[in-house]
Amino acid sequence: MKQATSRRSTRLSDLILREIALMLVEDVTDPRLELVTISGVALNTDLSVAKVFYTLHGDEKRLADAAAGLEHAKGFMRGLLGRRLKIKFVPELRFERDSFLEDMVYAHPDA
Repeated sequence: MKQATSRRSTRLSDLILREIALMLVEDVTDPRLELVTISGVALNTDLSVAKVFYTLHGDEKRLADAAAGLEHAKGFMRGLLGRRLKIKFVPELRFERDSFLEDMVYAHPDA
């Protein structure tokens, strides 16, 4: 997926990040999504796909449950995005776990 770098795509990705984070706190009641933090959003060049990065700490079962919960709730979230952002085309949401912080904190250099 080639990422967009225009001012419009940057502004839209920031809005999507803020709204999805707000939805997780206020609108989504799935217990599997507790403590999920949205860390970033990347849009492709035609703004049709939004890759939403999230962080979560826990064991493999907890991570798998959260991924399943996000997949289950993405249609609901996309509908809310369409109503809240008032944009003509709401991008498809694709959730991807962001392990950047864990990689940085727990990195063990081979020395």
